[in-house]
Amino acid sequence: MNKITSFTIDHIRLVPGIYVSRKDTVSGAVITTFDIRMTSPNDEPVMNTAEVHTIEHLGATFLRNHEIYKDRVIYFGPMGCRTGFYLLLAGDYDSSDIVPLMKEMFSFIAVYEGDIPGASARDCGNYLDMNLSMAKYLAEKFLTDVLTDIQDFQLYYPE
Repeated sequence: MNKITSFTIDHIRLVPGIYVSRKDTVSGAVITTFDIRMTSPNDEPVMNTAEVHTIEHLGATFLRNHEIYKDRVIYFGPMGCRTGFYLLLAGDYDSSDIVPLMKEMFSFIAVYEGDIPGASARDCGNYLDMNLSMAKYLAEKFLTDVLTDIQDFQLYYPE
């Protein structure tokens, strides 16, 4: 059995950043999958499920309401390894194309106050597993440490 593409990336050399994971063509339309890598794999502690879950709810809500991108969002959700998120957009994009969008989204999460969208027994299968304060902390850290002055090596997978 062949390895899937994401398992061929050198996770030892991978640093936090925004990467194009793959591009697929579906019915003639390109779908770009982004790897939003928030922590250094196998180096930093992984994010706990409560903050990942909170970022997922806030990020998905933000993206699906975004004036420009709302109709292009296919999916936003966590990686199983809990080091980041996948974002799938309809269209052919490079990593640098979505840096402004990611700055907006993580800024939104970093200062968010109030009820977490969809965090109720009716709307979510695990609504009690949320941690807004840690989600805000991680969003601010990613915004400050990575997005504010993102470099080319944080936009392309290591060779």
